[in-house]
Amino acid sequence: MQLASAITRLPIDCDTSRAAEAAARFAGLDPRLVDLLSGAAGCSPYLWSLMQREADWLAEAVTAADDSVVARETEGLEDRDAASLGVALRQAKGRIALLAALADLGGAWSLEQVTGALTSFADRATDLAIRAHLAVEVARGKLPDTDADAGGLFVMAMGKMGAAELNYSSDIDLIVLFDDQAYAAGDRQQARASLIRATRRMAATLSDNTQHGYVFRTDLRLRPDAAVTPVCLSASAALSYYEAEGRTWERAAYIKARPCAGDLAAGQRFLDDLRPFVWRRHLDFAAIQDAHDMRLRIRDHNALGGTLSLPGHNMKLGQGGIREIEFFTQTRQLIAGGRDRSLRLRGTVPALMALSQQGWVPADIAAELSDHYRQHREIEHRVQMVNDAQTHDLPRDQAGLQNIACMMGEPDLAAWSDRLLARLKRVETLTDAFFSPGDAAPLPEISERSQEIIDRWDSYAALRSTRAQQIFRRIKPDLLSRMSRAEHAEDALRRFDVFLQGLPAGVQIFSLFEANPVLVDLLVDICATAPGLAAYLGRHPEVLDGVLGGSFFAPWPGPQALQDDLAHRLDQQMKARDGGYERALDEARRWAHEWQFRIGVHHLRGLADAAQIGQEYADIATAAIIALLPLAADQVATRHGPPPGRGAVVLGMGSLGARQLNAASDLDLLIIYDAQGVEESQAPKPLAPRAWYARLTQALITALSAQTASGRLFEVDMRLRPSGRQGPVATSVQSFRNYQLGEAWTWEHLALTRARPVAACGAEAAALSTEIETLRLEILRERGQDDRVLADLADMRQRIFAAKPPDGAWEAKIGPGRLQDVELFAQSLALRSGDPARTALAQLRAGARHSLLGRIEAEDLASAQRFLWRLHAAGRLISEQALDMSRLGRGGQEFLLRETGCDDLGEMADRLAQVSRNAREVIEGAFGPAQDGPQERE
Repeated sequence: MQLASAITRLPIDCDTSRAAEAAARFAGLDPRLVDLLSGAAGCSPYLWSLMQREADWLAEAVTAADDSVVARETEGLEDRDAASLGVALRQAKGRIALLAALADLGGAWSLEQVTGALTSFADRATDLAIRAHLAVEVARGKLPDTDADAGGLFVMAMGKMGAAELNYSSDIDLIVLFDDQAYAAGDRQQARASLIRATRRMAATLSDNTQHGYVFRTDLRLRPDAAVTPVCLSASAALSYYEAEGRTWERAAYIKARPCAGDLAAGQRFLDDLRPFVWRRHLDFAAIQDAHDMRLRIRDHNALGGTLSLPGHNMKLGQGGIREIEFFTQTRQLIAGGRDRSLRLRGTVPALMALSQQGWVPADIAAELSDHYRQHREIEHRVQMVNDAQTHDLPRDQAGLQNIACMMGEPDLAAWSDRLLARLKRVETLTDAFFSPGDAAPLPEISERSQEIIDRWDSYAALRSTRAQQIFRRIKPDLLSRMSRAEHAEDALRRFDVFLQGLPAGVQIFSLFEANPVLVDLLVDICATAPGLAAYLGRHPEVLDGVLGGSFFAPWPGPQALQDDLAHRLDQQMKARDGGYERALDEARRWAHEWQFRIGVHHLRGLADAAQIGQEYADIATAAIIALLPLAADQVATRHGPPPGRGAVVLGMGSLGARQLNAASDLDLLIIYDAQGVEESQAPKPLAPRAWYARLTQALITALSAQTASGRLFEVDMRLRPSGRQGPVATSVQSFRNYQLGEAWTWEHLALTRARPVAACGAEAAALSTEIETLRLEILRERGQDDRVLADLADMRQRIFAAKPPDGAWEAKIGPGRLQDVELFAQSLALRSGDPARTALAQLRAGARHSLLGRIEAEDLASAQRFLWRLHAAGRLISEQALDMSRLGRGGQEFLLRETGCDDLGEMADRLAQVSRNAREVIEGAFGPAQDGPQERE
């Protein structure tokens, strides 16, 4: 594009002789360009020296300046030898810097175009230099043979170069590594020595100040443990360092890192392997304190504190400067980028916009900081343009400040200074509010009983460290104030005490609360209402991360979205350098815990009803089985070959099959396989199908139920398989058919009414699932006609009631006319009608449709089931024990009343008794009363 505008006023202190000479030298150009060139020459001795050196080139290039200049000026340099490359790069650097400066001053290029052109040249120069010196090593026979590009060596651009934000006189921060796996073990030491030599010579080619100048000052000190490590080290050594000793500032540095030269594919693999170090899975609010400490150390080291004034002010490191905005942005990226990939951007302004879009930074603050950042960077450019000096300090004298103001198109120095000072103060205000929490507020008035609880806190593990104590001291007043305002304050405080006592560490969770007071409100709500959910939160405090993810209160995503999400997360874990099977199991647990907590909070706050949460818990379990089954199969296949025959199907039984789980449900599973006549698996260590699928079953049970560092996923119950505990854990489809049609008891046929294929593996998994569902219906239709169904059901009821009496006065599940009784009867209707319905309500409708039950009776039982399920599901959420109203507290009682639609406990007790009595009468009317069963509460 043409340089369409120019500086219209020369600075009052510019060198008019330089300006006049430049005007005369370029008099044949467009007058506006002459004004621009003369103004730039008058403002900057550095630019004038470049104009003199490149006058003939400039006269032609300036009329068609665009950002393809890098490609033009470096074309063919890959053919230069190492000796002549340095001179050519220095000439190219001068031309590109000159044209970028003029395009910047003339307003033809945006900030991003300017920094992009400078960065593009830095990438190209680095790649040319490293390849030239690698070629020398190859020619000397010093570099062992390898198929890897550039000998497996790659250069990571860090800082502003990594983010494509280089300014005029930036040095370039590089980390040089090599892929040690590209060489045979015996060649690695020789390769290392050769690559170190090439790296040193590359740095010299770029940074040595010769008669032709320099290309870029090159800094290699960001590498791991730079004081004792060579300038080029292996990728595996670097990864080991970061995993064991990496610090927060190194994590922040890698936000902007990117491969810029050499073997780019190897560089990207290194970044992929480093991802867990940089992008923590959990929200990392503790990084705020680390960043704040780093800011203070930088200020102290450079003596940049004190009263803010413009003369000599450091635009990069000083108060309200560029680094403040970068820290503000990068710290938020570190906090949330592990969970949200859209935040993993290198550029400061794009990252601020992404943070705004995801709700981490208010839109107006993001826009304001972006504007301040652009203005700061443009001033920084002009400061460096004057003498090609690597400085970020504004001039200390009025004449120098006037020169910078005029280069910014602001001839009125006083007005420009006032605006800049206001900008710096505003940036400091915005960033300090995030990094520097205020002093702790006074504690609210506390009762003697509450004080006794609070006095115990200092002895808890969560407050063991000094840092945890400091953060907790700041949040304690606000936390206690919110507790005291809760409707049931003492209940909330008592349960918070249990939560706090269960925390293994406190820095992260306290930092989370400090940065997000809304979480304190949620915690108070949970503690005041749901001791069971509070206990769950104490075991898994990391689930609070999900509340801040932006979609915590969004509508339920549905089964397929859940399955896709978990599959992607487990795939990433399996592929990660430090990943694998065990890490995948941990990831599945974290994923499930977050979603289960979300369901619980939605239930608690009335955002989802009982019927909906039953399906949602089942969706979580189904997604977990679908994701973990192939991993379990791979564990077996590694030693014993792929699944023999057609494969296997996992049937969800009981509540999982009916998609009606609660917060404390375990999983009833059944595995059926079809060997299709295959005698053994295809592997060096083959197994017969029965043994292969038995190992698959055990592997799946372990994957679902083993206690790992992230807790347990689900308890698994396999007792519904043929022959119960005595039968094989996996059953062939033919054995299953024969057993169900010839040997199974009525209770096993009843259980089959709720069976649902939830996952499958093997060569014909989908077809096998369909066939097993067809077989299920065939068994129901044949065995449901047996006259013994009702008699057996009556006998079962007696045995159940005798074996397990109701667990307290508020038991909704166990007992005549309670939930289990209603659902068992509904299953008998599905069995007798041969209907495919799995849920209790659908089975009751099927009974009425097939004339096995009157429509009024069916509706009465359906109404009973809804009431009992609401009471049961709510009770399982808020209490891990039998419901005890005296221990539950008023908040929990009110939640139960809301869920059951009752005004008080007396009404709820009466309704429980009446509903159970009516249901019992309907059920027993079908086959006669149960004998000696316990009576419900009157």
